[in-house]
Amino acid sequence: MGLSLRMRRRGGAKKDILTPAISSSEEEEEIVIPSQFQCPISYDLMKDPVIIASGITYDRENIEKWFESGNQTCPVTNTVLATLEQTPNHAIRRMIQEWCVAKGSSLDRVPTPRVPISSHQAIEICGKLLSATRRGDHVVCVEMVEKMKRLVQESERNTKCFKANGVGLVLCVCFNAFSENANASELLEDVLLLLTWMFPIGSKGQANLTSTTSFTRIVGFLKSGDQNAAFLVKELLSLDEANVDKLATINGVFDALVKSIRDSSSLTSIFHMISAKPETTSRFMELGLVNSTVEMLVDSENSVCEKALLVLDAICESNEGRTIVRGNELVMPILVKKILKISEFAKKSLVSVMWKICKTGDGTEVEEALRLGAFKKLVVMLQVGCGEGTKEKVTELLKMMNRHMKTNGFVDVSDSSIEFMHLKKPS
Repeated sequence: MGLSLRMRRRGGAKKDILTPAISSSEEEEEIVIPSQFQCPISYDLMKDPVIIASGITYDRENIEKWFESGNQTCPVTNTVLATLEQTPNHAIRRMIQEWCVAKGSSLDRVPTPRVPISSHQAIEICGKLLSATRRGDHVVCVEMVEKMKRLVQESERNTKCFKANGVGLVLCVCFNAFSENANASELLEDVLLLLTWMFPIGSKGQANLTSTTSFTRIVGFLKSGDQNAAFLVKELLSLDEANVDKLATINGVFDALVKSIRDSSSLTSIFHMISAKPETTSRFMELGLVNSTVEMLVDSENSVCEKALLVLDAICESNEGRTIVRGNELVMPILVKKILKISEFAKKSLVSVMWKICKTGDGTEVEEALRLGAFKKLVVMLQVGCGEGTKEKVTELLKMMNRHMKTNGFVDVSDSSIEFMHLKKPS
């Protein structure tokens, strides 16, 4: 028995492709994949067949996922395996390739897979890079880093192997060693790319990347719009608040972060800096952070809105921040518009921003929120449910609005179906 597929032959195309069978006048050809060519887990044609200790052959990708899920048994026989090692099944692979060729243009030929690196090979490459770094041998470092990059891009397995064998620390040492070398830009760019796959890097790796020379070079890449640099800055700031103090001393870092704010990593970095070091808020304000953040709320996806609202909420912790936020005419309309359209996590920040600027304002913010329809939306939010802290802020916002309506005759409150006597008074 074998898996039966239908292939639709498209007229005029250079290569036929496998597609689900459909009812049409087009010529259809049935292809049956022999059972011995199918992976017992997915029943798909195997591309990289490997034998495990039980003697059963699987496609490497599928059996690795099985092992990574914590399983130590053979999926077919359910026997406990003495080892999780996998051996390429060259015989089956050649048979699959020959079968694909025999089908002519009906199937793409299964390519010969590249054998993943072993721990021994990863350690050897790592050792050569470390030795070359200590000698200051730029040429060999470039060679080793390029080799790593090629292997990492070949498969996720190679990435995990490098990561498990301490490559992250060696890359950090290499970056720090060449950070003052003006001619090492390409090497350092590749190191940054590799490092995005190697986190967490440990305290020693972190110490190398947060040295003054390393941080200065990373900020230099950030200024040029390097997304890998933005990612690294975000990761380093999230690891240790002490890194915020180090980064804040690097010339041009504030400007670089604001200019790259469209990268969500930079947005998160700004949040970390303002939260851990509130005095940085003023510097960010001078560079137009509020306007840039508000603009991101207009049409960004949900995950970006979450980060932008976190930043606005952190800004509103200071009097200066709240004043500048109030001065942006788009803030309240955007907040009200998004109340019921964002994630629960984002709602927490949104309500906090609205609460801070309304509670400490002169009443015009409350009136604007009412005019824009915030009252009904906040009531719905309260009825649907939210976290305790957010619930208290929503309740207080509704009470502020209710008082404003009664005092200023904004609306006929007798028409309101909401009774505020039962609302819990915030502590």
